[in-house]
Amino acid sequence: MATVSQLLMIKGSTVHTIDRTATVFDAISKMVERNVGALIVLDGMRPCGILTERDYLRKVALFGRSSRTTCVEEIMSSGLISVGPDTPMEECMSLMTSNHIRHLPVFDGTQLEGIVSIGDIVKYLASDRLSQIEQLTAYVQGSEFVYRTSA
Repeated sequence: MATVSQLLMIKGSTVHTIDRTATVFDAISKMVERNVGALIVLDGMRPCGILTERDYLRKVALFGRSSRTTCVEEIMSSGLISVGPDTPMEECMSLMTSNHIRHLPVFDGTQLEGIVSIGDIVKYLASDRLSQIEQLTAYVQGSEFVYRTSA
């Protein structure tokens, strides 16, 4: 069964962050610049929440707040739902579905190790399934095959 650590080995462990006192405008600018849908919010060096595109849409755009004057801590989602590196991908998908979230921070103890999105997981699992199909097809046809890792 595939785990989060296997995904992070391929995807990388870069986590984009923003300070809780930054403006939402700065956060959105950073998301666009880095092409990500979420930032981990820090209080000093400690993660204290997550800011997603959904948070912006639901708590700024919809209520007519100004992104230039609203602080990240005013609209972030606190109470992080997270996983560990050994968490199976299917469990991540279940957590995301039941909590209506698209991003999961990955902690090894108290150390932030990465972040995975539903898109990352689906891409990994689809690639893994394709590899399995190719291997089974080659086996059935009696030909040699090269084991390919998921990308």
